[in-house]
Amino acid sequence: MPNHVNENALILVAVLPAVRDYEIARLLGWYRIPMRMAPKIVAVDMLAFYQPGTFGADHRWQIEHVAEVRGVELTTRADLLREEADHPRAAEEYYKISIGLLTKLSNPLIAEKWKRITFFYTLGEHFNRAECIKDLVIKNEERALLWNSLRERQAMGAGYSAHPELSIDIDPAVLALMMGGAAMDDEFNFLEEF
Repeated sequence: MPNHVNENALILVAVLPAVRDYEIARLLGWYRIPMRMAPKIVAVDMLAFYQPGTFGADHRWQIEHVAEVRGVELTTRADLLREEADHPRAAEEYYKISIGLLTKLSNPLIAEKWKRITFFYTLGEHFNRAECIKDLVIKNEERALLWNSLRERQAMGAGYSAHPELSIDIDPAVLALMMGGAAMDDEFNFLEEF
């Protein structure tokens, strides 16, 4: 049975750095992104959660869950994780993305060769057809649709923009990374930033 989300949904593939973050999303209904590392648009329709190697042999390197985005707010790490008030990044700003219930996919999307993934965007119709994570990548002929959707979100002021000082003109290489060319090299230590 194929996965099913709204075919017009704008989806942000986001990393769950550890099982603890999965439990926060599942039980408390939110996900966090450090503002300094956030993608340009965080006000999307859904989040698809990528689980890295920290999830153990049966659950690592795949997307098993999605959730509807209900809202976005800017706060500090200390406000999100009160038990870590003395954390070195406690005063840093984070996006708190409120989400609905986690929906388990009938067919998890496996990373195959891609293991080190950061944020990237995809569309619901790609998500529904995908058999693995690389199938979520928006190809050249469809990038205009995704780009227009992102532009509309930014123009409407839908949610926060992580970097308001940047113009909408983005280097094509960076745009390719945002839209799916997100395999990272071994020197990128993304998970420690959370």
